Amino acid sequence: MRANQQRIISNLKQMSFSVSIAMLTIAHAQAQNASSKEKEGLNLDTVVVTGTPIGKSKMKASVSVSTLESDQIMQSSPTNAAEILRAIPGVRAESSGGEGNANLTVRGVPISAGGARYVQFQEDGLPILQFGDIAFVTPDMYLRADGGMSHLEVVRGGSASTLATNAPGGIINFITRNGKEKGGSVGISKGLDFNQTRYDFDYGAAVSDKTRVFIGGFYRVGDSSRPAGVTAEDGGQLRANLTHELENGYLRLSLKHLDDKTPMNMPVPVKSNNGVIAEMPGIDPRTASFYSPYWVKDIVLDKNNQRIATNINDGLHVVNNAFGAEASLNLGGGWTLDEKFRKSTNSGRFISIFPADNGNTQSSMTYATGPNAGKVYTGKAITAAVFNTSIDDLGSTVNDLRISNSFNFADGKLAVTAGLFTSLQNVALTWNFNHYLLQASGDKPALLNSASTIVGSPGLLAQGTDVWGGCCNRAIDAQYKTTSPYVTLGFESGAWNFDASLRKDTQDASGTYNQAVNQTYKQANLKTIDYSVNHTSYSFGFNFSVDKNLALFARSSEGIAFNADRIMFGNPLDGSMPISTNIVKQNEAGVKWKSGDFSSFVTFFQAKTDESNFEATTQKFTANSYDAKGAEIEASYRIGAFRLSAGATLTNASIVNANDKSVIGKTPRRQARSIYQLTPTWNSGDVTFGTSVIGTSKSWGDDNNTLTMPGFTVVNAFINYQINDHVKASINANNLFNSIGYTEIEGDGHAARSVNGRSVRASISYSF
Repeated sequence: MRANQQRIISNLKQMSFSVSIAMLTIAHAQAQNASSKEKEGLNLDTVVVTGTPIGKSKMKASVSVSTLESDQIMQSSPTNAAEILRAIPGVRAESSGGEGNANLTVRGVPISAGGARYVQFQEDGLPILQFGDIAFVTPDMYLRADGGMSHLEVVRGGSASTLATNAPGGIINFITRNGKEKGGSVGISKGLDFNQTRYDFDYGAAVSDKTRVFIGGFYRVGDSSRPAGVTAEDGGQLRANLTHELENGYLRLSLKHLDDKTPMNMPVPVKSNNGVIAEMPGIDPRTASFYSPYWVKDIVLDKNNQRIATNINDGLHVVNNAFGAEASLNLGGGWTLDEKFRKSTNSGRFISIFPADNGNTQSSMTYATGPNAGKVYTGKAITAAVFNTSIDDLGSTVNDLRISNSFNFADGKLAVTAGLFTSLQNVALTWNFNHYLLQASGDKPALLNSASTIVGSPGLLAQGTDVWGGCCNRAIDAQYKTTSPYVTLGFESGAWNFDASLRKDTQDASGTYNQAVNQTYKQANLKTIDYSVNHTSYSFGFNFSVDKNLALFARSSEGIAFNADRIMFGNPLDGSMPISTNIVKQNEAGVKWKSGDFSSFVTFFQAKTDESNFEATTQKFTANSYDAKGAEIEASYRIGAFRLSAGATLTNASIVNANDKSVIGKTPRRQARSIYQLTPTWNSGDVTFGTSVIGTSKSWGDDNNTLTMPGFTVVNAFINYQINDHVKASINANNLFNSIGYTEIEGDGHAARSVNGRSVRASISYSF
């Protein structure tokens, strides 16, 4: 019996080692003999708080979870929050859109529209927005990573279904610093091959024996890495918190103010040669920007039928003000109460330029704007749709209250947690899509006039109520109230950890939506929103510690993602008809192993998704079912001054049912067979340098599998030089080799979006 047990343990270690090594290409069988004074790379003994009712180490938790410290984040040279997530195995982050509006999901769960429908973005354990896929408003738009961020915790699948609402795919939790570490820093960074200057600062300190403060933020101004000839970036963030330690816990108050303007990068015109993307002359997908000093004001309709003038070059302008309160109290008798509250106001405007075609043949064209205004134009033209959406009110109030205790039970310990999550999310938007005739150039294009343009309106082809089937003058004023009681049970006995959890989410929706006709919102067209929908989610799993360095886990879960505006303008939402929802069922099992300076985390998964969706630009409703199976590998190895972190996700996914029967059996769009990350770094005294390699195999751009998006690899690089104890200088390069990497393509192949081209920045900081 003893020999069989030893043989099983040996086989498990070999399996974990073999899978990880195959993905990392590290042929080193003596990891357990290596020595280091630092923690092993994956920090498997680190306690995580995301996706668990109480803090638990990654080695003991029965979920797939990754953590990134602030120094690791900088190694990937991110230019926005979504690019940080490229380094997380199992996460598909299409970060090509700029500072916000990223499309994101986790292993095997589809990206069918925009945003992050199945994944919740959090700050300090509370959602930034209750929905991840609101059209033109995504949570990452109100998120900025700066010196105030302590670390990142990412849970894929598992208990995310029951410990958050609208998060069956996972939770991404950005955790801020709270002044526990005394000191601060100031820094400045400057674009070397593009115009951007950024200033950062942070400071934390104790103000008394039991009270500490933290304050930090940034300000930046510039033209962005896609030069537009205008000040495309202008704004910053300020946040602060105050923590007071009590005899039986702590209290914390927090404030955040974000006011930032950045460009949005839409797909650009391309050609499709037998289903393969090809660039068009004069439009480089890596650098093209249709923002330009030669735009006119975009005249749009507000929800009160008033015409207002907007500046297209404002791009994405977001304003967030948030107040938070947090408490953790020991109530006696083993009972602990944890309370988190946040009140946020979110507003702004989303303006971006989308090519409605890749070539518009017009007769007798002339320049309408710019230095050549009035002259004959004989080049190519495109129809430019200006996505101009007023973010009237995306404010929210969220609260998570939980109470927990643990009891001795049957030679083990039984942990019980009961909680109540409530939220009130406003969704008030006004859409305007005007169409213009635009010079087919990715560098400061001018508007054009022709016989088709509206007299007296330079370059204007059609106003919102006349484009894409009259879809695009919309006024939405909705409110979503969520009430979610949940309970978790955990039992630990010896090497075993079991847990199970239930959550009942109830969403009550109210409000109105309207579609303008002939540039007018009419009371007769007003539609009522008045319905309630609920779902009970579950998750249960176990973790078995074979020894202190090897653990096995397995889990089964089901969760829901409610719809918000994506189902408007289809079936009635007044409660007279069933409301469509999106369900994800997941099974997973994995191995965690550490030995000396080597550590690995291997998870095998299956994800089944049933969803409904609507796309504004195609005016199509879809209802698909997906099945995905695969493996997720994360590993790290250190030898002396050299460290290698790597990960990969292998996925075999298919559409198993659909209202469009022609796509059944096909591979879901934008689902690559493999994605991978590789980050080697070398520390030599005062100098640290390294690279971050992020790649993907080819994927399909449409569900019919007729458009191919080639695989690509992006290499980032950095070098840090510690000048003295206080001063550090750095150079970071994003997309060092200037690769083209397509992340999405329109269904007819006329436009596609690529990652940004090479950008290099230098920075210097002073720590105190």
